[in-house]
Amino acid sequence: MMPDGNEGKKASNMKQTVRSLAILFSAMITLTACGEMAKLPPSASFGANPTLPEPNPTLLPSVNIAPAKGWPDGVKPVSAPGTMVTALAKNLDHPRWIYVLPNGDVLVAETNAPPKPEEGKGIKGWIMKRVMKKAGAAVPSANRITLLRGVGADGLAQTRSVFLAGLNSPFGMALVGKDFYVANSDAILRFPYVESETQIKSAGVKVIDLPGGPINHHWTKNLIASRDGSKLFVTIGSNSNVAENGIEAETGRAAIWEVDLKTGAHRSFASGLRNPNGLAWEPLSGALWTVVNERDELGSDLVPDYLTSVRDGGFYGWPYSYYGQHVDTRVTPQRPELVARAIAPDYALGTHTAPLGLAASVGTTLPAPFTNGMFIGQHGSWNRRPHSGYKVIFVPFENGKPSSNAPIEVLTGFLSEEGDAYGRPVGVALDKQGALLVADDVGNVIWRVHAEK
Repeated sequence: MMPDGNEGKKASNMKQTVRSLAILFSAMITLTACGEMAKLPPSASFGANPTLPEPNPTLLPSVNIAPAKGWPDGVKPVSAPGTMVTALAKNLDHPRWIYVLPNGDVLVAETNAPPKPEEGKGIKGWIMKRVMKKAGAAVPSANRITLLRGVGADGLAQTRSVFLAGLNSPFGMALVGKDFYVANSDAILRFPYVESETQIKSAGVKVIDLPGGPINHHWTKNLIASRDGSKLFVTIGSNSNVAENGIEAETGRAAIWEVDLKTGAHRSFASGLRNPNGLAWEPLSGALWTVVNERDELGSDLVPDYLTSVRDGGFYGWPYSYYGQHVDTRVTPQRPELVARAIAPDYALGTHTAPLGLAASVGTTLPAPFTNGMFIGQHGSWNRRPHSGYKVIFVPFENGKPSSNAPIEVLTGFLSEEGDAYGRPVGVALDKQGALLVADDVGNVIWRVHAEK
């Protein structure tokens, strides 16, 4: 059946709209390419006392995408002196997070964002969808956890199997006794675990719902168990950049929850954290640490992402202020009483570097200077010119706190000379041999960094 005149007109109008949006997107890229640029050296936005210039908001946000290309044959990341890097697993499906079981098995969450029908509406939302697609972040979620076992002579895992399937954008994982916990994008599930089995076939039991819904902007939910195994700590990112969807949409979000595993009760352990991801226990002090992605669209030199210890009951500013008590005037109404108690982070990690992975160095067999501190996977920028992040770094510690030394590059080479992304590091973890594992969700690889032989 041939379309009638009205249908043909609608189709023509739709094509014209798509063309117009494409032109707008290209114009936006062109305008931002010759517009706002970072003026400070990268070193100014690292450390305990980063430089915080005046905000530089623009009509259009800086958009500088590293197009996702994947690794050419024979090319791999560059590891630090005294170390080597090999692939533990290849051809995965958007691997984001890693968890190492007590028996040495390595679990990999192959995952991506769940459907978010209410996010991305309007011109700005359409543009951001295009940005994410170009950055390699728009593939459907595999919704599974894969198990890797052993390391062969070629460096690859000796066996690989589907450990859990049918999940809902899984991310964080934790084993407590014989209970295996998974943080989906909207709930924590518990599964029975039997050591050395390569697959869980039992249905999961819901422990607690987590903030999700039709926007679910920062969807990744990470987990870490308390030292005594009685509680889980859960990262829950904000539903927006700076509460532009309304503060009601942020209920329970931009926070780290504490969940009692006996009762399922939860409370906000810390709040005002725009998008916390990695979690780690610092061995000397016993304090909980996290890495946080701070806000966008204040210019290439603002705001530094950060690494910080997490205080029980602490408020870290979002959305009303950044890096302590620096007020963000875009947010209305303001809450000066909250700003007055906002805690400044411990250590800045550079502007728009997108730190996600975090692992304490306990048990590493990498050589000095990687023996005392934190490994951090930096996923990389889209809102900064020039690019930042796209590497794995190490922050040295002294007496339970970051030292005055600059961070050390552990794994680099994720960007080509042309600015394309061969890969993007996400989760990091230490395996049972003390090597550093890195999930690369664009290269679809788990990299393994170990001491030179």
